[in-house]
Amino acid sequence: MLKASSLRKGQVVSINGQAFQAKQIDTQTPSARGANTLYRVRFTAIPAGQNLEQTYKGNDTLEEMVLERRPVNYLYSDPDAYHFMDTENYEQYSLFAEQLEEQRDWLTENMEGITALMLDGQVVTIELPTAIEMEIVETAPVIKGATATNRNKPATLTNGRVVLVPEYLCTGERIRVNTDTGKFMARAK
Repeated sequence: MLKASSLRKGQVVSINGQAFQAKQIDTQTPSARGANTLYRVRFTAIPAGQNLEQTYKGNDTLEEMVLERRPVNYLYSDPDAYHFMDTENYEQYSLFAEQLEEQRDWLTENMEGITALMLDGQVVTIELPTAIEMEIVETAPVIKGATATNRNKPATLTNGRVVLVPEYLCTGERIRVNTDTGKFMARAK
């Protein structure tokens, strides 16, 4: 059993015998004495895709589902689906764009380090690495003396996403980005 307070984005639980994946978790801490912290969770049914919103107290328990985890590489996408290959047995899997949501933005051809989550032999979703390296393709010029400040500027990455980066970074540099939050982490080595 899994407590609602330890539920994380991407985990799969069983609700009324059906598999649901946690997509978004909002925490509400009431100011009244003795009030419990509430967790509003948006789930997506696997594989059907219907949305479900539930609110839990921190001590409420959920039934966590055990999924098979397989290492895969991202190969390519076409108008209908995104295609992955198992790195151990070379089997190929496809997922529709709706199944990936915001994860699509971080996929690059031949990307490694991805984990496919499988339920009853079918891939239901993927887990991306926590951090990936991307190149800055467009940003404002470097400002002299910007290393001493703690200000940020917008930068467009190779995937088209815009993230805030420190002012000392310039076009062509590689950075590490958190795939969960979409935020700058560090300059790539």
